[in-house]
Amino acid sequence: MKLMLFSVYMIVAVPSILSRAVKASSCVCDLKNSEPPFPLEKLQNVEKAATKCTESITSKQMLEVDALLLGVTHRLRQLEQDVSVLERDDDGDLYGAVSLRIIEIELAEILESVKKLNNISLGHQSLASNTLKDLQAMTAEMEELERFDHTRVVSKQRENQRLKRELTECRDELQATPLPPTPEPGHCPQGHLVNVTGPKTNTGMEYGTSYPYGAWGQDANPPAGKENWFWLVALTSSNVYANYIREYSSLSSLIAGVKVGDVVIASSNPTTNTIQGPNVVMYGDALYYGCYNSHSICRFNMTQRAVTTVSLPKDSGFNNKFPFCHLQACYVYTDLDLATDESGVWVMYTSPDNFGNVIIRKVEAGSPPALGRTWNTSLHKRTATNTFMACGVLYATRYLDKETEEIFYSFDTVTGQERYDLHIHIKKPYTNIQSLNYSPRDRMLYVYSDAYLLTYNVIFE
Repeated sequence: MKLMLFSVYMIVAVPSILSRAVKASSCVCDLKNSEPPFPLEKLQNVEKAATKCTESITSKQMLEVDALLLGVTHRLRQLEQDVSVLERDDDGDLYGAVSLRIIEIELAEILESVKKLNNISLGHQSLASNTLKDLQAMTAEMEELERFDHTRVVSKQRENQRLKRELTECRDELQATPLPPTPEPGHCPQGHLVNVTGPKTNTGMEYGTSYPYGAWGQDANPPAGKENWFWLVALTSSNVYANYIREYSSLSSLIAGVKVGDVVIASSNPTTNTIQGPNVVMYGDALYYGCYNSHSICRFNMTQRAVTTVSLPKDSGFNNKFPFCHLQACYVYTDLDLATDESGVWVMYTSPDNFGNVIIRKVEAGSPPALGRTWNTSLHKRTATNTFMACGVLYATRYLDKETEEIFYSFDTVTGQERYDLHIHIKKPYTNIQSLNYSPRDRMLYVYSDAYLLTYNVIFE
């Protein structure tokens, strides 16, 4: 009996209290632990609070503030320029009134953005204060829990978790595959296009609705001093030809119809070097367009007033042989579609040898321009209404109805992947889109739609 009691006593941890009682032939041992139990529930509450704290602060919240600050800064610079233009060009009549109204609208939008920024900042300050209190409370709880950890259970668990992490990192390093090669210039690190919102800008031209075909936008690679300029080309002859480019010093000047001037390419229209078709772009202070009555690309230097050309393959379609179309109509003389993106200038065209499917060709900027690499696609050109490039990816649109255009197709020039399942809708205030082009500077689509000028925001992954 005494031996049994001694053995039991050796197993029990000090400072427990052992009492014994003898009842007939049995021995009863009562173990009374003087230490309080480990508060596991408190530990679980601290873990929940830590998880909630982590989820309440995200990088998206920080990026939202940065984006708003950037937007307000940009709008303030634009407002300052518009005020300077008004002070310089105010005629005391209609132009001054229109310009002042535009400035009032811009100022109201800026004030709204500042108000939103202030609200977000106040919210972040409150969140930071609450988070600090939560962290202090969790610290106090953890210090209290440490006092219960006599058997070092929690600390050993932490050590085991640390060793597991280090082992996992080591294994991953040993098994890691080499990093993929750096993507070719023009490939979007942020992913593919996933949505289009707008229209943001919706304005008519000073011409009225006389010229339903044309194009407009900003220089994708502007020279110094022209960073905020806009250009406009209206096909003033038979909806096919144009012989001059109209320039504006700002968007508000364009809306008000106050031009810097017209840059004339040719004295008559149409003739040699005339612009043919609406799919034209500006890059590096030069206009790229389809040459008159030719399968060539023309480059017009805005400063030197000189035209240089580069020829596409002889079987390339031109003179309305392979236009963009939908079931109800075709867009005339859209055989060549010029486009710009982060990496420069592109051209889309087709030929009988490629069965009328779209061919993508890189255009190397220079005087004269040169042709770079070629990609063949399975997209039949007449099934699309427009194409544009963004980050080295070709996107194509099609006509759904009078209110909706759809980006339905893409071709990635880096991976070679084709997709026909994009289903990205563009809301149209007008029936037709004669031209559209992506601007890498502000990530917007510039659209010419039945003589109206529209812009849309482009959203990437």
